[in-house]
Amino acid sequence: MDLLHLFLEVGFWAATVRMATPLLFGTIGELICERAGVLNLGIEGIMAAGCMTGWTWVYFGGDLWTGVLAAAAVGALFGLLHAIFTVYCGLSQHVTGLGITMLASALSSFVFRMLLPNITTPPKIIPFQPLHIPVLSNIPFFGDVLFTQSPMTLLALVSVFAVAYFLKKTPAGLALCMTGENPMAVESQGLSVFAIRTGAVMIGSSFMAVGGAFLTMSAFDAFYIGMVNGRGWICIALVVFSSWNPGKALLGTIIFAAFDALQMRVQQQSGMLIPYQFYLMMPYVVSIIALIIMSRRSAYPKALLIPFRKGER
Repeated sequence: MDLLHLFLEVGFWAATVRMATPLLFGTIGELICERAGVLNLGIEGIMAAGCMTGWTWVYFGGDLWTGVLAAAAVGALFGLLHAIFTVYCGLSQHVTGLGITMLASALSSFVFRMLLPNITTPPKIIPFQPLHIPVLSNIPFFGDVLFTQSPMTLLALVSVFAVAYFLKKTPAGLALCMTGENPMAVESQGLSVFAIRTGAVMIGSSFMAVGGAFLTMSAFDAFYIGMVNGRGWICIALVVFSSWNPGKALLGTIIFAAFDALQMRVQQQSGMLIPYQFYLMMPYVVSIIALIIMSRRSAYPKALLIPFRKGER
């Protein structure tokens, strides 16, 4: 197979952007949490809850966009729960996050089974359809890659630039970033570190849940247990790879998704000469290598994982 020819295919890059979308939502959400000083290991479960909530909302007659909002609201609630334990109670962010993942994953499965107890084959919904933007979709190569995608993919791309602008150019964004660097300085300005961190975790968790909703409302048209399939953990690695920068996060998700799309194409064309598990592990091996290289030079938020206690120095 000619790899050069593959990398020049419009279909390959369109699939890459599509596969990067849930990772992009999750990575941006985790990045917001960590820039405020809170590690959110609940991302895997929150994405699963977003999958189930968005799909269930539409299956029972709701609108697609209100389904996205419902998923975001559920994500915010799990974010609030995480913030109560980690921000206000000062408990371990690692343990709490893993607990949130187990709770959200199990609760999603339980609610799905309760609502549809006799279902053996996952029911289908009508998902978001590709959106053809006039003029832009006619641009050679980039038109087919970027401007004939699902509306949720376009939302993810816009979110990257919106979050980057918010963090670097707005007073609220600068306060959020400073909360992850020096919370005592934020408190000295009369701002509430607890409120900023809680808001950041809730908003970040909403992004994660929307990333999960993309899987059931855009990429696929059904919900099944385990469909997140480790994407949440990849998002955590991508945050480190990006050095907590939204622009680099976009690059990281595209690279991972490209290798994921590549292994599918290679697997289809190589037959059974090499076990398929080898191709499945390719994107993860590349991620580990990139993470090792980038983590040596990354500047993490100085107050990350450190509980804030008012008045203590």
